[in-house]
Formats: sequence, C-alpha cells, structure tokens
Amino acid sequence: MRYAPAILVGRFVRFLARLRKPGGGSAVPGLVVNRIAPGYLKRTLSGFPQGLLVVSGSSGKSTTTKMLVAILRAHGVEVFTNPSTANISQGLTSALLEQADWRGRVPGDVAVLEMDEGHGALVMQGVDARMVTLTNVMVDQIDRFHDPEMVVGMLARIAARAQEAIVVNADDASLERLAGRVGPGVAVHRFGVSQAVLEQAPRGLGHTETSGTRLASRDGVVVEAIDGRRAELLDGEASVVVGLPARGTHYAVDAAAAYATAKAALGERFDRQVAVQALSAIPAVFGRGERTVVRGQEVEFVLVQNPASYQLNVDGIEAGTEQILFAIGSDVRDPSYFWPTDASSLGRVAIVSGSKAAEAALMVAYDGVAVDRIEPDLGRAVDDFLAAPAPTSGVKTIVFSADAMRRTRAHLGLTGTE
Repeated sequence: MRYAPAILVGRFVRFLARLRKPGGGSAVPGLVVNRIAPGYLKRTLSGFPQGLLVVSGSSGKSTTTKMLVAILRAHGVEVFTNPSTANISQGLTSALLEQADWRGRVPGDVAVLEMDEGHGALVMQGVDARMVTLTNVMVDQIDRFHDPEMVVGMLARIAARAQEAIVVNADDASLERLAGRVGPGVAVHRFGVSQAVLEQAPRGLGHTETSGTRLASRDGVVVEAIDGRRAELLDGEASVVVGLPARGTHYAVDAAAAYATAKAALGERFDRQVAVQALSAIPAVFGRGERTVVRGQEVEFVLVQNPASYQLNVDGIEAGTEQILFAIGSDVRDPSYFWPTDASSLGRVAIVSGSKAAEAALMVAYDGVAVDRIEPDLGRAVDDFLAAPAPTSGVKTIVFSADAMRRTRAHLGLTGTE
C-alpha cells in the first residue's frame, strides 16, 4: 500500500509520455517514481522468491541477459527482466512499473537484470543479488569511463552484492583478479574460449587485458569452436552445439556466459538440451546483428559502441556485402575514439551519415574504404538507402552507434520493446 500513490503517478506520467512520443519516454515514469518513492526500486528488486540475477560489464550485457532469460524460461522459471534500453535506475523502475500491480508488486520467480556499470554500482547499494555475471572490461564511453580501472571498481561494487555466486569471463584478466577477491561463501563460476578460438579471432577478444591462459573445460564453460552462427560449448565432459543470433566470437562468448549462469542458478534442474534449444531459438537483440525486413528490403543492423565492439562487429560483417550505411551519432563526442580500429574489410560504403558524418567518412577513408556519399541527415540517408535496389551480394547492412541506432529505429517506426 505504501507505494500505491507513486505507482499511480508513475503510470499517469507514462501515459502522458507516450501520448507525446509513441514508443519513447520510457525512463521518465521511473525518474518520477524514484523521486517521490526513493525506496521502491530497492525494495522491489529484493522481493523475488528466487532472488536477483545481475548481468553487467562493458559489452555483451543485452545479448547475455536475453539468452539467460530464454534458458530460464525454457526450464519453467517465471522471469522478470528489463529491456536492454532500461539498464539505469530510472529505466529499471520504469520496467518494473510495466509489470507491477497497483500495490507495486511485480510477478515472477526471479529477476534477471542487465545493469549499466556505473548506474548498477549505485542501484545495488543496499540490494543483495543472488548471483552477478560480469562479461568483460573494455575501453568504453571515455566521457564516462575514462579509465578501465574505474570500470573494474564499479563492477567490484556490483559483484560485492552477490550472496551466492559470481560468474566471470576467465579470458578477462581484470575480472579474474576481481574473482580472487570475492567474499567467503561466494562461489566463482567461469566461462571463456579455447586457444583455437582465440587464435581465429583476427584482433583478439577486445578486453583491456586478456588473460595469458585459457580456461579448461573442467573448470567452466568453454567455447571450443565457432562456425558462422553455430558454436560448440564444452561443459565439463559434455559437448553441445548451439545456434547464435549473429556471427562473431563475441556472440559465442555471450552464449557461454548465459549457459554458465543458468547452470549455476538452476543447479540440479539444469538440462543441457533444454538450454541448447532455448539458446538456438532466440533472435538477435535489436541492432546486435539483427536481420529483419524493412520496407520490403532485408536489412542487417550492426551496433558499434566502443572500439572493441566496433572492431569485432565490423570484422563479423559478411565478406562481399556491397550495400552498407555507416552512421555515427552524437553519442560519439570525439570520433577519434574509433581511430585505432580498422574498417578496411568493409571495402565500400554507400552512405556515411549521422551528426558525425564528415568525421566518420574521413576515418573510414583512411582505412581505404571507398565512400559513395556523405549525408548528414540520417532520416534522408536511411530512406535513400532502403529505396535503392536490392544488392546482388549479401544484404543491406546498417552500421550505427547507439545514438544513430535510436534515431534509425524511431525513424523506421520500430518502437516495440527489445
């Protein structure tokens, strides 16, 4: 009862926000509720019968969370989760409002939440998690996280709230050191890649510091091999093959992270084949290698958020893809952030767009990429790109930063929950 007035106000604000901007305004109701009922978020997150599972890290949070949720639901667990766009405090509260009854109670056996590294460290103050999964530490958002050690400190504060276990990427040296400092009674579970997979990655795994040794399958879940959108995972003595939502080593690592977390959370209830079927059936998270039909054209969306994800995702684009739109938006405040990467594999880009179009075009040109047109107006660029005839090789591919992704999505009317 104590939160009923705040819930009513939040829902009214959500209604007004959606009248003003259909499909948008998702964080505004949460911002209002957090102001008038500051204890609601923490109290609700602590109230799920099977606890709270948190996924955080520099990259891979959204896909790992979606995979983990799919595996748990396939095992019959009722899961509350948040959209990948709602991983900060007000977004989390807005996501809870979507499901809460008038008293503020949210149905579900367990909560599985993706959390932004910085905001997660604040949200988790006073909130205990059953388990925390950490994906990696990368150079990311230098206007927010100027030093990877700063990110490690934030992740350490999130991990400190784990009461049962943490799940870490054994290939990330920073996370391995963090795992060595967990409190008594907290188990450590690991995932990683084999030496063969590491050697196949053209530019490594993208971590700020990669561990010098590889994880043995007896000690965790190992990505043993990758073939396109399929990956072999070694789980102790067992070997399973899972389908991936998109190409790339990082998607296989996300699958291993979700598999390892689900196995640890479910214990004896965990069924390998149920997990394999669930992983193989899920689609890509929006923008993360997702393919869909827009205006009669098959389009692949590729999100680049930091130099590591930029490199991994650009390297993952199919060779011979002849129609590419490359858009960098206002979220990349200093385009020199991406200069250490190499986009030469793109070969040719049809249109470069976004608020940083000129800088982006110069950057890819230095990589030897031919640019047919520079169009700063993203809406016009997207319209013209989709209106062009279908390619003879590959599918139309839009590579964008987070700001350009949101604007592209809104322009195309793709406003559903991720």
